[in-house]
Amino acid sequence: MVRFERLSKNGGTAEPALSRSCRPGPTSTLILMEPLLKTTRIAAITFATLAASAAFGAAQAQAVRTERNMSLELANQLAAATVASCLAGGYTVTAAVVDRAGQLRALHRADNAGPHTIDSAQAKAFTSASAKNNTLAMMEGAQKNPAAANLVHMPGFLLLGGGVPVKVGNDVIGAIGVGGAPGGHLDEQCAVAAIDKAKDLLK
Repeated sequence: MVRFERLSKNGGTAEPALSRSCRPGPTSTLILMEPLLKTTRIAAITFATLAASAAFGAAQAQAVRTERNMSLELANQLAAATVASCLAGGYTVTAAVVDRAGQLRALHRADNAGPHTIDSAQAKAFTSASAKNNTLAMMEGAQKNPAAANLVHMPGFLLLGGGVPVKVGNDVIGAIGVGGAPGGHLDEQCAVAAIDKAKDLLK
């Protein structure tokens, strides 16, 4: 260590002076604070990394959804039960069953059911699944409410009775559409009867 001496005014014995290395100054302060700054930086980086990981995990959890939907087996059971219910009442109908996205899963057409019933049954099922409502109720609402009357112009919608949503609890997993009975309310009754018959599967 370099030692510096300061001469006295009378030229006598030199008195010791503080070495430059012992004098506190900005450089010494920075040297002393450097470990603390490094620790702070590491803590900040660690916190940022953990926060980013948590955000990524949350985004992943929201990106993939699990939902209940209409199986082929259930769709065929509902379609068959709907046609059978209408036949018991003396009506030859077509029953269409769609999934929660309105896509066809099963279509059963009774002997002697008119060819037009295929399109009407599918349209009613699509309308019911999309709106999550009975098409008979939608038709009545459109007749009473001018604001809802424009629903008849929605592509793929058919506001006639016979479309009934299929639910598991409050979750709509699809719908049944029926065409061919002499009245939309009768089409609806056949669909409701089929859903009631399959109620043990809708849990």
